[in-house]
Amino acid sequence: QVQLVESGGGLVQAGGSLRLSCAASGRTFSSTYTVAWFRRAPGQDREFVAHVSRSGDTTYYADSVKGRFTISRDNAQNTVYLQMNGLKPEDTAVYYCAARTESYYNRGVSSYDYWGQGTQVTVSS
Repeated sequence: QVQLVESGGGLVQAGGSLRLSCAASGRTFSSTYTVAWFRRAPGQDREFVAHVSRSGDTTYYADSVKGRFTISRDNAQNTVYLQMNGLKPEDTAVYYCAARTESYYNRGVSSYDYWGQGTQVTVSS
């Protein structure tokens, strides 16, 4: 099993930046888990944001964040990051990191077995 803890959320003005972190427990994190970021805006379902492979060399993004957000991982630190630039009010949501043992890319909420508690991101206009 793996435990995930997100941090780095906060209040930012439109056009600003934030970097979210997802710290994972477990010695085999890098060789076992692929990781994704999801978000849930008020009154909406949880939606896929970005995915990173075990090694960190392959990434995928939702169209709504492509070119603005960057997902990366530091396996030596057991941490996955989400760098968010050019933030918009519609990016306001609770952001979650999630992990799964399967190696291939998947953006489905139900495909991920482990979830963090979430971190709030609020973008003011």
